[in-house]
Amino acid sequence: MTATPLPVSEIVAARRPHRKDAARNYDALLGAAREAFAEHGAEASLEDIARRAGVGIGTLYRNFPTRRDLFETVYADEVNTLCRAAEELADREPWEALTSWLGRFTGYMVTKRAVREALNDQSDIFMACRDSMYGAGGPLLERAQKAGVARTDMDFGDLLRMVAGITATAFEDDAQRDRVLAIALDGVRTAR
Repeated sequence: MTATPLPVSEIVAARRPHRKDAARNYDALLGAAREAFAEHGAEASLEDIARRAGVGIGTLYRNFPTRRDLFETVYADEVNTLCRAAEELADREPWEALTSWLGRFTGYMVTKRAVREALNDQSDIFMACRDSMYGAGGPLLERAQKAGVARTDMDFGDLLRMVAGITATAFEDDAQRDRVLAIALDGVRTAR
């Protein structure tokens, strides 16, 4: 890792093997880790992750020599997904694009909290991911503000903190979480 953080879009790509069979194993390990972390938190068993991926523990360690390497890569991969979602939503109406992206962000925060909490907020990976997330989602809020459908007395950091606060709460189910998010977003939307 260099002293200067890589753009988040390059983090996973730089670590991903080039051989097709090795890349398949790498992708399977990321998917299995994502599921295991969502179910069991930061203490998910690496042996369970390898088993879910259908590979041996040696393959896991070849790709991710430390638990931290696995956390960082899963986190960066999830942020890459959020950044791609922002690009895909950019052509929609401003309010719809913003709220659709925030819905994906909420799902990400709920299921990925263990990965995020296992990382140091000052690590190069975390900072690159944060910058990429702000770079992808921030323009969606700015566009909604320029269109007159979102309050202008807030910035993207305010919005993410509000949504992160909502996701930190335990809900009966996803439907209740989505209702609470919709209520909060009503406070962001300008009068129609």
